[in-house]
This record gives sequence, structure tokens and C-alpha cells, in this order.
Amino acid sequence: MQQTTNTILMIRPINFRMNEQTAVNNYYQKDLENTLPKTVNAKAQQEFDIYVDKLTNIGVNVIVVNDTEDTDTPDSIFPNNWVSFHENGNVGLYPMFAENRRVERREDILETLEENGFVINNVIDYTTAEDEDVFLEGTGSVILDRVNRKAYCALSPRADEDLFIEFCEDFEFFPVIFNANQTVEGKRKAIYHTNVMMCVGETFAVICLSSIDDKKERKNVIKHLKDDGKAIIDITEAQVNNFAGNMLQVKGNNNEAYLIMSQAAYDSLTKQQIKSLEQHNKILSSSLSTIEFCGGGSARCMMAEVFLPKA
Repeated sequence: MQQTTNTILMIRPINFRMNEQTAVNNYYQKDLENTLPKTVNAKAQQEFDIYVDKLTNIGVNVIVVNDTEDTDTPDSIFPNNWVSFHENGNVGLYPMFAENRRVERREDILETLEENGFVINNVIDYTTAEDEDVFLEGTGSVILDRVNRKAYCALSPRADEDLFIEFCEDFEFFPVIFNANQTVEGKRKAIYHTNVMMCVGETFAVICLSSIDDKKERKNVIKHLKDDGKAIIDITEAQVNNFAGNMLQVKGNNNEAYLIMSQAAYDSLTKQQIKSLEQHNKILSSSLSTIEFCGGGSARCMMAEVFLPKA
């Protein structure tokens, strides 16, 4: 089992903008006022292309698929919410909170991976849960420790506990469940995706411990990470607001580990945090300001990791 992969699927946006359907519980999204939709999309595409170039330059195998013209899919740039790919050839398809995000799921994307020589043995499809208004948004909601077979999940309107447990049974992970909150206009509200406040690498975990208000839950999460030998790098809520939790460790040239994050995330880190992270891997950052501002997601959300076996 590997925790990290060298192959990433990314979707190049065509109609990127602030998605009004997701803004109801993604408190990181904002509207770029007085900016034409065309301009917002062009900026997002530019950020996307630079980001892909940076990943390719360090030796990451990036499979880029274009979004389709004929669907209104403002969040297609975040494919990790609807699909996950696993080493045994299993693929997970996930139920999405926003109706306009459900059309992001595309059969042809799975076919593209097969054309690239990857083997899909089995598709485990949870999407009928949408009929019951039950959601689990892929590796946005679920952080996988693939080596230690643990799955971390902060419950929210987009992460249902029962469905998460079902996922863990199907994919053979031990569930670690907790609640993570952020302060919105003076009130504590659920963070919409676990991957905004937590990232698990091979030898470390970046996590905003203060977002886990319940002390027992917090202790439990710490215990699991420590038991598995992870160095814990704690980040603040202010850093979470700059997407410092939304990072992903990948493999580049010569199997070298890189931690990928946005420029805003990097700029929010302290010298000590950067030093701690650099003990485990190199850091690569890229400016994603338009994508973060309007989309409320960042570097990690844009990458769907491909662990599928090769033919």
C-alpha cells in the first residue's frame, strides 16, 4: 500500500464561477463583484494551467480532462469530491450536496483513465444516496491514511456518518469520526469538507486541532495519528481560512515526495511550520487566488489521486 501517488487527474474548467448552490455551507466562497464571468473563468484557467505546469515540471503525471461546454458545472475543477481511485482497481462514486455538481460525474473520464493504461475492476456507486439527501463528497469529506487503513471524517451537511461507515466497510478502512467547526459571524459552524482542515502525508499530518471543539474527539484523533507515527503539525483557524489545511502529498521525479499547496496557504505558514514540513518533503506552491476566492477550494481539491493498477 502507498500513501502517495505520482498520477493525478485534473479537470480544466470552462464555466468556473462562484457556485451559488455550494455557497450555502461553504463559507470560504465569495463573489468577485464587478467582474465578468468570462474574466473569472479566464483567470481560473490561467491559474489552473500554471499549476499543472508546475506539477509536470517536478515529474507528476497529470492527466488533464477538459470540462464540457454543454453543462453548467462551475465546480468541475474539484474532481476529488465525486470520484476516488484505489490500488485494487476499485473506483468510488460519491453523492454530491449541490445538484449542479452531480453532472460533474462523467463516464468518459473513467474511460480516459483506461485509455491511459489504468485498470478499473469495480465501481462502487453511492450516488443513489442523493435521493435521500444523504451526501459524502469523496476525498473532500474523507481523508485516507491508505497505509494504516484509517479514514478520517469531519461530519457536516456533506459528510453523512452512516454513509461514511458504509464506505469504510466497503473499502476496508477503520473510521475515525469527529466534528470540526469554524467561526462564522460569531457562531461555530461545521467546516464543509475535512480536507480543508486536515492533510495526512506518509510521516506527518497537518491539522487544525482547535477546530475540533469536543476534547474527547480531539484526543481520539491525536491518538490515532500518534499511534501511526505521524508527526502532527497544528495549524490555526486563520491558516485554515488561507487553505493551509488543503494540501496533498504527491510523488514527483525519482519517487521524491512533494507537499502541494496554494501560495496563500504557504504564505500563511510560520517559519517553524515550513521547517517542520520540509523535514518530511519538499514544498511546491502555486497561486490559486481566483479559484480559492470564488470556488472556496484550493490545491488539494483540484487533484483526484490515481492509485489504480496499470494494465
